[in-house]
Amino acid sequence: MTTPLLILIAGPYRSGTGDDPELMAANLTALETAAWPVFRAGHVPMIGEWVALPVLSSAGAAGPLDPMAEQVMYPTAHRLLQHCDGVLRLPGDSTGADQDVAIARERGIPVWHRVEDVPGYVGGAA
Repeated sequence: MTTPLLILIAGPYRSGTGDDPELMAANLTALETAAWPVFRAGHVPMIGEWVALPVLSSAGAAGPLDPMAEQVMYPTAHRLLQHCDGVLRLPGDSTGADQDVAIARERGIPVWHRVEDVPGYVGGAA
């Protein structure tokens, strides 16, 4: 492989948390665990919340439960998908991640369901 891909890592963030901030943080951490293997495979990992949460903060929102979040969270992922070369869909119920997959498929963008299936994946520790 010669050109790194921009890969959106999609999975549960708010889903299944009952809006508990600690559970949402744990979900973000779970998404982030895929970042190193994607990077190690030669790509650029991207998680929508890495972009959306600072945008919310700079808009004066109180966080992902603020009413403004509806205007930022899903739209951020949709905009990112205009630039992404692939989507890694991690396990777990998530309306937003399912929407990301649907958009990717409409655009002909590859979707992988296991990090091991990402092109260039290298197993093992760092």
